[in-house]
Amino acid sequence: MSRNTLPVIIAALTGTLGAGCGPERVAAPEFSKSQLPAFPSDPSGFVSGIDNPYLAFVPGRVFRYRSETAEGVETNVVEVTNQTKRILGIAATVVHDQGYLDGALVEDTFDWYAQDTQGNVWYLGEDSKQIQNGVVVGTEGSWEAGVNGASAGLIMLAHPTVGTQYQQEFAAGVAEDMAKVLSLSATAEVVFGAFTGCLKTEEWTPLEPGSREAKFYAPGVGLVLELQPKGGGVRNELTSIEN
Repeated sequence: MSRNTLPVIIAALTGTLGAGCGPERVAAPEFSKSQLPAFPSDPSGFVSGIDNPYLAFVPGRVFRYRSETAEGVETNVVEVTNQTKRILGIAATVVHDQGYLDGALVEDTFDWYAQDTQGNVWYLGEDSKQIQNGVVVGTEGSWEAGVNGASAGLIMLAHPTVGTQYQQEFAAGVAEDMAKVLSLSATAEVVFGAFTGCLKTEEWTPLEPGSREAKFYAPGVGLVLELQPKGGGVRNELTSIEN
């Protein structure tokens, strides 16, 4: 899942979101596509596994994150599995992402990623389930590239440059996350350690107007910190890595 969706899901489960919907969207917006990597037209344009330094998705590796929110303590366990899922003919890496609120599982998601031969990592969709009291109560945010008009997005560039803006995922009205590169030399200090030379991005979605967050990716490690200034300044940080 796009990790900034967890607070929204928790808010929905705890009844803190208002009702309403935005305008209908039928096509992904254009953002200087000629300057961005093109999605390979053939599965041969992809490699097995993911070794982009800003993700470091080694099979078997487990990332743990923690944040304190108005609803309680949120934790995430992100495991890079040894499994693959065939999407558009591509053997996508399956990443299992579980979100907890005060120790209770509230979201169980399988994300699908694939790296092209140039080193760009593409997001091919997710199977997401929202859970309340041990019962599945929704599948909000689920989508798959090539199904119902959804298309793959760039989740990590091989060669990010400051100012580059790109679509991370696109399924109209379901998943429309965007990102922009702000820095390649940011610093981040979290429970797991202090990092320099980080990639810093600003990320948002038109499905949640006004909501923005900053993410910090450390080379050779991956995502280490998320800052969400809206709603009290949530800080979600990496606490440990296994394997």
